[in-house]
Amino acid sequence: MVSVILNVSGSDRPGLTEALAQAVLSAGGNWLESHLSRLGGLYVGSVLVELAEDRTDALREAVASVDARGLEVRIAPAVPAGGGEGGEALLLSLVGQDRPGIVRQVTAVLAGLEVNIEAFDTRLSAEPHAGGVLFHLEARLRLPPGVGAADVQAALEEISAEIMVDTALTPVREG
Repeated sequence: MVSVILNVSGSDRPGLTEALAQAVLSAGGNWLESHLSRLGGLYVGSVLVELAEDRTDALREAVASVDARGLEVRIAPAVPAGGGEGGEALLLSLVGQDRPGIVRQVTAVLAGLEVNIEAFDTRLSAEPHAGGVLFHLEARLRLPPGVGAADVQAALEEISAEIMVDTALTPVREG
């Protein structure tokens, strides 16, 4: 068995997820995980599929029909998960008034600590009383050996006043 990632993007309309699911099934694949959403008016995302190694060409043919319906689908081999993925896993929640540069500053802090971002979601919402726009960031982090939650919290606190955000770190219960 092999695992592949389907990366998809195209104009959003009803039936795209079903068409993708049909293509995977027709090639004998098993849909394992996915992250699909409407973003900027487009249907975008990724799907992790497992299938027999000799069925990869069948999957390519099946997604070609989805491609013909206006959904661009690219196939890439998945990388097997390593045994030592690092240290502690944390959930980062951040909220503050929206402004350019928040993502760059937060990710620069994390990269400086060699923290791996395993999942990253952002959104905007209306501020309840002032009428401004709030920026929300949720991320799953994997700390490298030797770096603890207190190190990440301290580094984020150094920039939180500058970028006017509140942050919270929560340990992930794994297993």
